[in-house]
Amino acid sequence: MTVERAVRLLAGVVVLTSLALAYWVSPAWLWLTAFVGLNLLQSGITNWCPAMTIFKWMGLPCAVAVKR
Repeated sequence: MTVERAVRLLAGVVVLTSLALAYWVSPAWLWLTAFVGLNLLQSGITNWCPAMTIFKWMGLPCAVAVKR
């Protein structure tokens, strides 16, 4: 698994978990969904995400660009 795939997987899990918590526990959990969305937006603009730094520190490899 690469850093990029791990970031997408983490974002998806957190969004789905926060939506479930908002439905069954409290609508306040939607703030977590908004935070993930803002983080993804910031990551798309700056090409940097805190989760990427953590996954790199854990030793996950970065994806290698393939020329076609």
